[in-house]
Amino acid sequence: MKKNLITILPDPLSLHAVYRGIVLVVLIFSVFFLQGCGRYKPIEPHPELIGYTETGKASFYALKFQFRRTASGERLNNLAMTGAHRTLPFGTNVLVTNIKNGKSVTVTINDRGPFIKGRIIDLTRSAFSKIGNLDSGTIKVKIKVVK
Repeated sequence: MKKNLITILPDPLSLHAVYRGIVLVVLIFSVFFLQGCGRYKPIEPHPELIGYTETGKASFYALKFQFRRTASGERLNNLAMTGAHRTLPFGTNVLVTNIKNGKSVTVTINDRGPFIKGRIIDLTRSAFSKIGNLDSGTIKVKIKVVK
């Protein structure tokens, strides 16, 4: 028995329905898969960390790091009041005080670093400029975990 070409090919309307179904499955899968790629969830620091202090040098991020991802997954925003510390949990609020002039700023830890001997915290340019002059590069500070 000879089949003609029209009976071998599926109905164009049924192909359209199959394609729509595939697209729907891919979209649903994408929503659930990408949900885990969201922003970090700030955590409350351990109660024993509140009041923790440290003294050393503070520096600020170079402009080339603007909008790059931090260790927490957030993008660096030099206008925000955030900073980097080697060990404090992400989401920890830290009071940073310039020892020379007594000016203070509260920042939220969202990155890891600095990894240069003697430096204890990296600040965004905005946070650094509230307590010191950007031209100085580094300043001696005292940090205290406040929340």
